[in-house]
Amino acid sequence: MKKKFKFTLAYQILVGLILGIIVGAIFFGNPAVETYLQPIGTIFINMIKMIVVPIIVSTLILGVAGTGDIKKLGKLGGKTLIYFEVVTTIAIIVGLLAANIFKPGEGIDMSSLTKGDIDSYVQTTEQVQDNGIMDIIVGIVPSNIVQAMVEADMLAIIFFSVLFGLGIAAIGERGKPVLAFFQGTADAMFWVTNFIMKFAPFGVFALIGVTVSKFGLESLLPLGKLMILVYATMIFFILVVLGGIAKLVGVNIFHLMKVLKDELLLAYSTSSSETVLPKVMEKMEKFGSPKDIVAFVVPTGYSFNLDGSTLYQALAAIFIAQMYGIELSITQQITLVLVLMVTSKGIAGVPGVSFVVLLATLGTVGIPLEGLAFIAGIDRLLDMARTVVNVVGNALATVVMAKWEGRFDKEKEEKYVASMEKLA
Repeated sequence: MKKKFKFTLAYQILVGLILGIIVGAIFFGNPAVETYLQPIGTIFINMIKMIVVPIIVSTLILGVAGTGDIKKLGKLGGKTLIYFEVVTTIAIIVGLLAANIFKPGEGIDMSSLTKGDIDSYVQTTEQVQDNGIMDIIVGIVPSNIVQAMVEADMLAIIFFSVLFGLGIAAIGERGKPVLAFFQGTADAMFWVTNFIMKFAPFGVFALIGVTVSKFGLESLLPLGKLMILVYATMIFFILVVLGGIAKLVGVNIFHLMKVLKDELLLAYSTSSSETVLPKVMEKMEKFGSPKDIVAFVVPTGYSFNLDGSTLYQALAAIFIAQMYGIELSITQQITLVLVLMVTSKGIAGVPGVSFVVLLATLGTVGIPLEGLAFIAGIDRLLDMARTVVNVVGNALATVVMAKWEGRFDKEKEEKYVASMEKLA
């Protein structure tokens, strides 16, 4: 019996992606594309941003209140941060190795490159350079939780939600009505998420259409070597590094990616991992990770576990140095690793985060900041690849933490993967 084809969300997003590329290519250089399509893309991104904070707050409070044990939570937090630091450091080293082995910046005729505008990132960079480790730690504790929610300051929101959840657990019976409220909020917000996702193909169509209409193939060719290396290194990192970690904990990385195929396609198309945060949390819970671990690890990962971004930052820094004929010593490259480890943690959630981190970092090892202007034009296309790695890395982290805590539900994972295969 023939399998009946189902026009699932993944196929709808793919159609939106292809149509967007076609429209962008046909109307290349026409400002009307941005005028008419950008508002559609912006509305979709805004709808997703609108639901992220309520979902994180409600699910995290539910998870923490359900655990109710500050020691257990502290143990989970410590393990999570150690894991994030190890994996992001590996990502930086992989980026440095790829750039040193394949040398994408050598032999480039800089007169053939088009300069992009980096002025919009400079002000944010100045703020980042003033932020040391202590400033990051102090910033975790919000002086005003409403303001933190308005600014979508993830670390401050997580800190408040954890404390609030512990408070609900501590007051016992009196906390049950509050817990019921947040359970209702979480359920309602996941319904809203599923509703908004129906609009995803239109959002993807608009965002890709605008991107392609701005870049012709001619402007991409001189930077083709960098683009190919970035994509190849990202694929290597997912299959080898994250795949290896998944195998160590007894999970198939391809099963994980199959479960997240809609979210990965959407994250790639929009170059925003925020767009898929609610659905990733929902699916990782169904995949076998407990609610409290998912609610803590995924939002924290958005600040501390940006594997794709840190890998790209290391690769791009060496690329620009090679472009200018600058040889970086081992000491300078180690300095670059250490600086990236700090700066990449302090500014999560800032638009164009990788670009801002690079601006804040290059000067420390004597690389000209002007070099970033040459890759600004294709940054959006590179951002699409690194966003996918960020999403896979954070999803896998929930499994690793659940396994580490001895709370992963293998039976639940097998049932969910089987049900996803039937739908495919």
